[in-house]
Amino acid sequence: MTTSTILNRIYASSGKEVLIQTLEINVGDTTYRLANGWDDITARLEDGTMHEFTASGCDIALPARNADGTQDLKFAIGNIDGVVSTAIRKSLDNLENASLTYRCYLDKDLTAPAKPPFTLNIKSGYWTAPEVQITAGYMNILDTAWPRHRYTLPEYPGLRYMQ
Repeated sequence: MTTSTILNRIYASSGKEVLIQTLEINVGDTTYRLANGWDDITARLEDGTMHEFTASGCDIALPARNADGTQDLKFAIGNIDGVVSTAIRKSLDNLENASLTYRCYLDKDLTAPAKPPFTLNIKSGYWTAPEVQITAGYMNILDTAWPRHRYTLPEYPGLRYMQ
């Protein structure tokens, strides 16, 4: 049975297989790999390397498939040992160097992601003693200006006299 057939069956009516959602959080030069569930897993990434994903209690809300211009992935991670909160504090202080990659595996086949992974930039978040909540997404095209370069009076004082 192919992976896409198994995924279709799982989404429609469950099955014997279990989806394992993983997050790879990159903050500067540090990488944290987390798997949703009770057991650590060792899985192969799309580049062929094997990595261990630490089991964690995380809740992931995937981006909506719509045309409103904002497609954000939101996730919450249990902050029992404080490691995650330290990483999130670093990433929120330095957002331009923080990203995450979402991958989904089948428990029976950890040799490759069940569907193509996607990478998002960390936009915002907060942490409390019991949990860390983060929002990551693609560039919000609706909030970007066009043209990107603005002709303003401080840069082009002659604009004041144009009619």
